[in-house]
Amino acid sequence: MLTYVDRMQLAVRDRTQAAETFRDLLGAEQVREDTVALLSATRTVVQAGISEFELLQPSGDGLVQRHLDQWGEGIFAAGFSSPTLSELGSRLTDHGVAWRDEGEQLFIEHGETPGMRMVLSPESQRSPVGLISFLYEATNVIDDHEAAAKFYADAFGLDAKRFSPLASEQYGYTGQLTLFDPPARLDRIELSQISDPTGAMGRFWKKRGQSIYMCYVETPDVSAIVERLQKREARWTGRTDDPNLEGLFIHPTALHGTLMGVSRTNLAWRWSGRPELAASPA
Repeated sequence: MLTYVDRMQLAVRDRTQAAETFRDLLGAEQVREDTVALLSATRTVVQAGISEFELLQPSGDGLVQRHLDQWGEGIFAAGFSSPTLSELGSRLTDHGVAWRDEGEQLFIEHGETPGMRMVLSPESQRSPVGLISFLYEATNVIDDHEAAAKFYADAFGLDAKRFSPLASEQYGYTGQLTLFDPPARLDRIELSQISDPTGAMGRFWKKRGQSIYMCYVETPDVSAIVERLQKREARWTGRTDDPNLEGLFIHPTALHGTLMGVSRTNLAWRWSGRPELAASPA
């Protein structure tokens, strides 16, 4: 009942400044401004690729302000789309998952999931803008990836037979990808169970527990984003030392507390169970 990783919500101190950062780095365009009473926040929404990023600035005491007070700027919630949002809401209720709604969105607190605050929106078709193609992953660091996979499959109507195992000695985790509709799309939640608590992901987990760690986007032109990062003297690192750069990580200091992975078109299939689809497009 989930189709796309279609947005990220970020807690920011200055949404105008954050919108400028997304414009400068990813070619994002502002699409609207409004308020979210449930979060006591004003919101600027920018679009990059076909995905949206909701930049949330506190308008008073509430969840966004508390996030900033505790953790600083960064990912507040991961957002997913569904073509049957009302049916999904009923399913969540039947599975004991509490949610609240405002406008056309459903909001789920992190205590209702394996640590990941979520926002659900109706599926929407958008024409791509900027330098990326789309968001395709939210990374959920968890205590038990098997239990987490069962939760997401049961509560959100995902097909566990489509999930793909995943492990990384380099980054110190094991887990699985809750692929929504492979091989048509890469969209998924990555469930990362820490195997090395001394690595960056492990240290994050020790500090925050089960939570959202990062997001991932795809682009047809990694070098164009590198140029934007260099122009702003922003921090980033390549996925590998290969001079033909196929992917990178944008450091949280460059993107208002958000760790963002960037991969070239189709590369992520290399570690998503279908490596034959990972060839670089002609």
